[in-house]
Formats: sequence, C-alpha cells, structure tokens
Amino acid sequence: MELYPLKFTPLLKERIWGGKRLETYLGKDLGGKGNIGESWELSAVEGNVSVVSNGELTGNDLLELVEIYMGDLVGEKVFEKYGLEFPLLIKLIDANDDLSIQVHPDDKAARERHHAWGKTEMWVALAGDNTTQLISGFKHDTDREEFLQKLEDGSLPDLFNYEQVSKGDVFFVPSGRVHAICSGNLIAEIQQTSDVTYRIFDYNRKDTAGNSRELHLDLALEVMDYSKVMNPKKTLAREVNKPVELAKCAYFTTNRIDLTLPIERDYYANDSFTILICVEGKCTVGKKGCRQETFNMGETILIPASLNSIRIEPETPRVSLLEVYIQ
Repeated sequence: MELYPLKFTPLLKERIWGGKRLETYLGKDLGGKGNIGESWELSAVEGNVSVVSNGELTGNDLLELVEIYMGDLVGEKVFEKYGLEFPLLIKLIDANDDLSIQVHPDDKAARERHHAWGKTEMWVALAGDNTTQLISGFKHDTDREEFLQKLEDGSLPDLFNYEQVSKGDVFFVPSGRVHAICSGNLIAEIQQTSDVTYRIFDYNRKDTAGNSRELHLDLALEVMDYSKVMNPKKTLAREVNKPVELAKCAYFTTNRIDLTLPIERDYYANDSFTILICVEGKCTVGKKGCRQETFNMGETILIPASLNSIRIEPETPRVSLLEVYIQ
C-alpha cells in the first residue's frame, strides 16, 4: 500500500495548570474534559503512542507503522539512527497557570539514568501580545551554591531570565537549560521523544488529592547549565509562500511557512519524515496527482519519507504551518 499523509488522534492531558484554549482558540475537541494543558499531537512515548485516525491505516499506532514501513515512513537515514524508535514528540500547550520550573538532561545523562533520550526542545508562541512571559535560563552566570542559597531564602526567581512573549516568537531550549512556560501562553512544542523532566520548583501547589507534585532537585543540580543565557528569543519577519527557518539542531529542523498560494515542497534530499502543524487557516496537502488530505488550524499531519514531494494548497486566504524534519 502506498503511504499517504497521516493524521493521529490527539492525546489530551489534564494538567493542574491547564485551560480551555486548545478548544476556544485552536478549535480542538476536548470532549468535555476539564483543564487540558497539553495535546500530544504525535507521540511514541511508552504508554502514550499516537494512533492513526484517517484512511486505510486507521487504528494502527505510530510504532507499528515504523516497524512495518521502516525507512519508507521515517527515512532510511533516520531509521538507521533511531531504529524502531520514533524520534520526535509534538505537543500543543495551554498554560492557564504557570508551569513548574524544570530542566531536562542531555542524551548522555538520560541514557545513564533512565535508558532514555535526553530532551532538547523548542517553543513557538501561537498567541500573545507581549503581556505574557516565560523563563529561559539564567540572567547572569551563577553556580550550584548560589542557586541553592536563592532557593532556600525564597529569592530564586531573581536568578531567572524572563522573556516577554508575542505571537510568532521562537524559543530554542537545549537540554540543561532551566525553563518554564508561564501563565497565559499558548505554545507549539517540538522536542526529542522523551518524557524525562526534572522539576525544580512547583509553587507549592497541590493536586486535586491534596498531594504535592514530585520534585527532582538532586538530579536537576547535576545537569543544569549555570551560565548566562544569550539571546534565547527569535522574532523573525514573516515571508509569504516560502519557508523561513526557525531552528536547526541535531534533532530537528523547524520552518514556518505562511501561504497565500499553493506551493510544492521537495523533501527528497532530507531522507526524513516531515511533520506539518497547522497554526492558522486550512489547507490540503499530498503528493501531486495522488491522495490529498485536508487539515485545519490545531491539527498535525505526518508526511511519510516516501512522499518526498508534496503540494500544499491553501483553503483559506492565509495559512500558517510549522514544518519539522530531521537533517
């Protein structure tokens, strides 16, 4: 069977800090659930594996597809490196309250401690007008001793670098960087496939059962980058009908494509799957002359590596996509 653009059923996560904007702003069906903080759009995390929701492969999960189609799905180069593991996790995040302050280990530490990948990630702000903020790294060079002193005396926020957030802002968050998404943000998150998170501080909140969330300070202190963060935010000019690179690292490349006209995208040289996240408007996508799929704002679609040339056609006056692949 020839592969086609694949949609997956979102995995909705209730969070103590979640809200309703994945539904009210992005149009996702929350099924009457409460405070949804995250929609895992594409996931191969154990226990949270995405399941196809369109076409002949409906009901198959992502890991089954990797096992069956191998390089045709993910690309020969990607399959050679990651095998049966799908390497990226895509989330949409609604922060109705502040998220915990946290840090993620790199690949080496994560492998040694958890037999897992580390977590380098990036955020793209889907809303905001400079009235929201987030934490990205430290505002000056610090060290373990100062960090612990500030934690003990209650002045830890004095160490953090706070960035104002507007729609379209881009933040790259390498492993080891202390960070937190603060109240009011609506974020698309692209990251390595990893659920390893070290919480440092959670504002002394308790869950519905009255329990405090687990913290991982000792682990965090060993992986934290204590140096001053430099230029964590990118605000890029919009260009129409051509890709604009937002981030590029060993784990993913992410572009933004704003469309008013149909375009052709040639992915042959990438030898990788491509993920498209629609953050504005509605469009159709598919291999020219073959099956087309329509997707709307708030939806994510996986383009198999075997579809190395596709046509994207706007169905609304303006469409904005995030385009993610591995190089």
